[in-house]
Amino acid sequence: MKILSVFGTRPEAVKMAPVVMRLAETPGVESRVCVTAQHRQMLDQVLDLFNVQPDYDLDLMRDNQSLAELSAAIFTHLDPVLEDFQPDWVLAQGDTTTVAITSLLTYFRRIKFGHVEAGLRTHDKWQPFPEEINRRIAGVTADLHFAPTEWSKQNLLREGVDERIIKVTGNTVIDALQFVAKQPEPEEITELRTEKLGTKKLILVTAHRRENFGKPLEDICQALIQLADLGDVEIVYPVHLNPNVQEPVNRLLRGVEHVTLLPPLDYLPLVHLMKHAALILTDSGGIQEEAPAFGVPTLVLREVTERPEGVQAGTLKLVGTATSRIVQEAKRLLMDDSAYAAMSRAANPYGDGHAAEKIVRALLEA
Repeated sequence: MKILSVFGTRPEAVKMAPVVMRLAETPGVESRVCVTAQHRQMLDQVLDLFNVQPDYDLDLMRDNQSLAELSAAIFTHLDPVLEDFQPDWVLAQGDTTTVAITSLLTYFRRIKFGHVEAGLRTHDKWQPFPEEINRRIAGVTADLHFAPTEWSKQNLLREGVDERIIKVTGNTVIDALQFVAKQPEPEEITELRTEKLGTKKLILVTAHRRENFGKPLEDICQALIQLADLGDVEIVYPVHLNPNVQEPVNRLLRGVEHVTLLPPLDYLPLVHLMKHAALILTDSGGIQEEAPAFGVPTLVLREVTERPEGVQAGTLKLVGTATSRIVQEAKRLLMDDSAYAAMSRAANPYGDGHAAEKIVRALLEA
């Protein structure tokens, strides 16, 4: 069986790495990897961490390219790879532009497509943008849907997907997290904790989604300024390279006491930073799944989420981007021990670390 795994961003690489590693050790499978490099620098460090060597590197990242330009480039550069390898199955993960275009190309060529992390929905095509439509496109074309949770499976069933081609596997991010958390803590995190934290509580922030560009991100920054005034916290914010994130964050937060701005962190140090956090504020999808594994209460800086299982379990809370709401909810967790304990003790609903194994087994049985 010939299987091609396609991904382009760091989150995709993190979640596909356990599958790629499992495929590599599976008898009777010829596994190859194609990266679009939709995110170049952030992708490469994950490939190194998991020792994944791409067979095809399309190297498509360009500064400030539009979604249309990126989509066109994936169409024209990935199609020859499919022609060359002639895979039986193509796998892609999640909801990026890479996933949507890959799924369409497999349909055009009548190649079977497996969608990893299938069935996530907000039911609002603008939130998140463009991810909600990307994953719906993948959902229409997929021949196997690897749903991370029962809730995701129910979304697919309501859309008319045949139950026989939906496999509830858990989320591969838990497989990846268990692998990475066992690695030694990077020196840069040890130094950061020694120099910046002391007895202060660490608030880890990641905010970079397209729908938060502009005023929402500025409102988030204003909330961080107010939280920094508490004095007994240190806010650590690895800042995404996108200019729409860099400009407002540096303008508003650079030089603010008790706020540490970092360049984007590799996945290994980010995981270890999460382990030490007292509180996480994020608009990231992956961190919504990862933080509960460490018992870290997480406030989601979005109006809706396609990961309601964490909200229902009590590990996540949707707070949006309004400054006053973020400050109110963060202060409540930092100052109310019972509220903090309720979130930190909740169970992680996203898997047991065996998702990749279940995905590969389903492919072999298909």
